[in-house]
Amino acid sequence: MALDLASLPDVSALTVGILGGTGDQGRGLAYRLALAGQRVLIGSRSADRAAASAAELAELSGGNVSGGDNADVAGRSDVLIVAVPYAGHAETLAGLADALVGKIVVDCVNPLGFDKQGPYPLKVDEGSAAQQAAAILPESRVTAAFHHVSAELLADPAVTRMDLDILVLGDDREAVAVVQALAVRIPGMRGIHAGRLRNAGQVEALTANLIAMNKRYKAHSGIRITDV
Repeated sequence: MALDLASLPDVSALTVGILGGTGDQGRGLAYRLALAGQRVLIGSRSADRAAASAAELAELSGGNVSGGDNADVAGRSDVLIVAVPYAGHAETLAGLADALVGKIVVDCVNPLGFDKQGPYPLKVDEGSAAQQAAAILPESRVTAAFHHVSAELLADPAVTRMDLDILVLGDDREAVAVVQALAVRIPGMRGIHAGRLRNAGQVEALTANLIAMNKRYKAHSGIRITDV
């Protein structure tokens, strides 16, 4: 079956919250979605820091961006992108479980370690950061996506297209379609359903290879899927 992006749902009216939205990855995704016309909420442990970051992004993108603490953003958003450091992943989500009931949660966290030999995937008891999120948030619609996107390219206003595929994983097909549709709103991106959530581990781990390639070739590599 060919990829039919035209059949994806209209997500233009959804509010997207970014947990960890003041970090490089979260900030970059917020910028691109705001440029595309999405209403974006920046979340952080510090409401003041989130508000300051949101004001900067609103000016840069010309979009509808505001900020608040993570709990406030979780409560006011339709879709939440989790872009927090892995070290605080479980604790952050556990504290927001009630606010995230029924919400689509998009986990883009890559559990990685670094040593003298470079990046490597960390062992996660649940199998992946996304599966950990699903275990902590049993009443949320957890998906995994946006793992292989360069934060530097996301944040660069000179980059007008990002020609790469976003691998979206999840057990809730409707939630997966929403996340695919959000990816498609960013020029050049395609959102591809890449399997069930139990397969998120190797997708997260692949980021270590991309980082190694980026260092070797001084690039900002991403993923493109052929024949789809």
